[in-house]
Amino acid sequence: MSRLDGCFDALKSDNRCALIPYITAGDPEPSVSVDLMHALVSAGADIIELGIPFSDPMADGPIIQAACERALRHHTSLSDVLDMVAEFRTTNNTTPVVLMGYLNPIERMGYEEFADRAMKADVDGVLTVDMPPEESDELVELLGSKKIDPVFLLSPTSTDSRIQKIATAGSGFLYYVSFTGVTGASHLEVDEVAMRLDRIREQSSLPLGVGFGIKDAESAAEVARVADAVIVGSALIHFLEENQDNISAAKHNISILIKSIRKSIDIIRLEG
Repeated sequence: MSRLDGCFDALKSDNRCALIPYITAGDPEPSVSVDLMHALVSAGADIIELGIPFSDPMADGPIIQAACERALRHHTSLSDVLDMVAEFRTTNNTTPVVLMGYLNPIERMGYEEFADRAMKADVDGVLTVDMPPEESDELVELLGSKKIDPVFLLSPTSTDSRIQKIATAGSGFLYYVSFTGVTGASHLEVDEVAMRLDRIREQSSLPLGVGFGIKDAESAAEVARVADAVIVGSALIHFLEENQDNISAAKHNISILIKSIRKSIDIIRLEG
C-alpha cells in the first residue's frame, strides 16, 4: 500500500478530511523549504504538495507565479526539489509528498531519470498540470513501476468520458479544481462543487481533493463537508511573499493558518 493510500484509508476510518498544503520549493530561498515542510506537518498537514518552480506556471495566479520567480532567482531546479524531498525523508518517513508542476522540467531531465530519482527521494505522487491523459502513458507507466502515484486534475468542464479517462490513468487521489480560473482567485461555490464531486464518484473510487479558492478556515470547512481533502496554496504563499526577510514570521503565520484549518475541518466532520 502506498503512503497516499494508507493516509487516506486512515483518515477515512476516523471520518477525517485530509489537509494538503502547497508551497513552492525554493521560495523564498531553497534553504528554508525543508524546514517549512516540517512546520506544515507539525501544524496539522496530512500530505505535502511541493511545487516545482517553472517560468510559465499557466494554471497559477499571480501569488504562486511570483513564488516561482523568487525560487528561480535562486536557480531552484527539479534536481534541487528532489534533493529537498530526500532531506525531508531523513526525519519524516510517514507524510506523503506529492510534487506538483509542469511537464517541461520533467522532460528536460528525462522521464526515466526523473522517475528513478523520484523513487530514490521517496516521492509519493506526481501531478503534472499540463500533461493530458492522452499523452501520459509513458510517464504514468514509469511512475507506476517505481510505486509513485500519478495524480491528475479534473475541472468543472470535465465531461463524463474525460472523468473516466482521467480516473483510469490516475491513482492516489484526484485533484478537483473548484472553478475555471487560476489559483488564488475567489469563486468557490461549495454546492456546485458537491454536485460535481458526486458525479465524479459515480466513475471513480479514488479520494477527491479540492483546491483553488480555499483561503481560510471557513472556506476549508465548507469544502471538508463534501471532499476527501482540502488543498490550500496561495493563502500560504502570501505569508512568504509578505515576510521574505523574516522567515520566522512567515512560518509562524503559516502554522497558525494551518492549525486553524485543521481545527475547522475536524470540527465540521464531527458535526456531520
